[in-house]
Amino acid sequence: MKTFKSTLLFVFLCFTGYTQSSHKIDSLKNLISSVKQDSAKVKILAEICDFYRWVSPDSTLRYAPEGLRLAEKLKLTELQIQLLNAQGEALSGKGNFPEALRIQLKAMEMSEKLDDDLLKLQALWYLASVYYYSNDFNKALPYVKKARIISEKINEWEDYVLGFMGEVYFNMGSIDSALFYMQKSYDLTIKNNTGWCIPYFFMGAIKLKKGDFTNAIEYYRAGLRLDIPALDSIKGIIGLANVFKEIKITDSTIFYAQKALILSQKTSYNSIIIEASSLLKDIYKSKNLIDSAFKYQEIMIAAKDSLFSQEKIKQMQNLTFNEQTKLQELQTAKIKYRNQVNTIVLLITIAFLLMIGFLLWRRNLYKQRAFTLLQNQKKEIELQKNKVENALTQLKSTQAQLIQSEKMASLGELTAGIAHEIQNPLNFVNNFSELNSELIDELSDEVEKGNLDEIKSIAKDIKENEQKINHHGKRAESIVKGMLQHSRTSSGQKEPTDINALCDEYLRLAYHGFRAKDKSFYVDYKTDFDPNLPKINVIPQDIGRVLLNLINNAFYAVYNRAKSFDPLTPKGGIEEWEKDYKPTVTVRTAFWNPPTGGRGPSISVIDNGPGIPESIKDKIFQPFFTTKPTGQGTGLGLSLSYDIVKALGGEITVTSKEGERTEFIVKLPIS
Repeated sequence: MKTFKSTLLFVFLCFTGYTQSSHKIDSLKNLISSVKQDSAKVKILAEICDFYRWVSPDSTLRYAPEGLRLAEKLKLTELQIQLLNAQGEALSGKGNFPEALRIQLKAMEMSEKLDDDLLKLQALWYLASVYYYSNDFNKALPYVKKARIISEKINEWEDYVLGFMGEVYFNMGSIDSALFYMQKSYDLTIKNNTGWCIPYFFMGAIKLKKGDFTNAIEYYRAGLRLDIPALDSIKGIIGLANVFKEIKITDSTIFYAQKALILSQKTSYNSIIIEASSLLKDIYKSKNLIDSAFKYQEIMIAAKDSLFSQEKIKQMQNLTFNEQTKLQELQTAKIKYRNQVNTIVLLITIAFLLMIGFLLWRRNLYKQRAFTLLQNQKKEIELQKNKVENALTQLKSTQAQLIQSEKMASLGELTAGIAHEIQNPLNFVNNFSELNSELIDELSDEVEKGNLDEIKSIAKDIKENEQKINHHGKRAESIVKGMLQHSRTSSGQKEPTDINALCDEYLRLAYHGFRAKDKSFYVDYKTDFDPNLPKINVIPQDIGRVLLNLINNAFYAVYNRAKSFDPLTPKGGIEEWEKDYKPTVTVRTAFWNPPTGGRGPSISVIDNGPGIPESIKDKIFQPFFTTKPTGQGTGLGLSLSYDIVKALGGEITVTSKEGERTEFIVKLPIS
């Protein structure tokens, strides 16, 4: 008695959502009589049929004819296909598979004439459903595969189609294939938050098949926790009944089997009626409760007779044969049409060749007359050629000047950063020099006193200071050397280079260069270097130019985006501004795998700026193309970077999401 009351409570809760949706449908039904015989009425009828196709198939079959008649009259083909799909689903729910197949074939034909991919995808889905519900999974599978091809093409229904493929393979007994596709569908359902319960239930069924009962129960219960209609929950309920049967918890098996039976009887879901009643029959038979077992056996037999009569199977086979015959005729017609096209193309080709022959003959007649004219033109061409060669020489000279100007412009941007970087070691040199002067004075005093221990201590300090002076002097020398290397024309001499150190140096120089030009400049920069990256043979100044161009562009992008948050530094300070947007540039190094084998270094420059619009992404590496205001960019930075990386045998790519981020990746070859 307790089990029965719990079942009734469950059914009431499941149908609460159904009742809420019914209010909307009741309102639409009340509108039918008052709405004009136009597209609005067809849309209402289509929505009603969609709602009732599984909940109450008879209602769909009652409203669909009127909607189809009106849709055909008004030439509303898309709505007509939608109504046919709903009608076909309702017929499948009633077990009238031959008529359902006829309806879905008609919908398929209409969608192909419209050449609408989404409509074709839906028609293939519902056509496969007819075979699926009639347990002819071998015929359902080809249609689902065709639907998947369209789904991937238009990026629609991917999780549903993958899940449907998993269902078909599961019912065919191919558990590994079912798990492969159902896992993909499950992952997409979680990612897209669609709330579709089927992947949960079939993942549970697969785990049940593999004997993993704990995870099977978890998947079923997770699916039932979703906000789903009562009809959709039946598969999860009967699944739980099957799990508890396997682990021999009889009370729970009866509880969930009765739930599934009550819900499926309310919706005429014959396949679940058969499964649930068969389960209950076996349990009561094992308990020697013959009356209860007989009761559920009668329910099972009645459902089977309704779903799979021999006459319906025969009609289905006839329709399938007619479909195959029709497809064969279409194939024959296509071959005939192709042969006709080939014949026409051949005739056109012959005519074209005859025309070419005529033109060649005519050309020969005028050849002599044209010879004299050509001699005169030759002189003119030579003159024009000389002019073009002079212009080309000037163009190359101008191009070289522009490239050098771009290099010097980048050097100018570095100057402030270099000044800041070189100031630190100079301060150390000055401070330690002054300190040594004081120590030398103290040393003189201690010499006069004859204090040998203090003399040794002071001498040791002086030596240590001298070492520090030498260290920071070499550091300043290194910075100046890098600046000179950047400014002069590349010698082409490769040398072992620490990519991480090079990236760090140019990141800091570029940052301080921006800070020197604009004191309000504030950007957070980060590094993520692979410590295992070895030194590679490259031309340091060339790679440095590439890095400088990419990092400067990144700083420019995030800084300009930050300016759109008004004001740049509000009353709350930097912390308040960062709540809205924190401009960040990240430089990362890692390994990548070239197609020739091995591992090569890669450098990524990532910013969270406004991104690059798709319309200009293909143009950014073209010479002289720039999005900066006039006077702020030459349009040669990325072009030069691209040429440098290509000359090294590497590649440079960009990925960007407009309004979020941009990432430039420089992939260098193995030395």
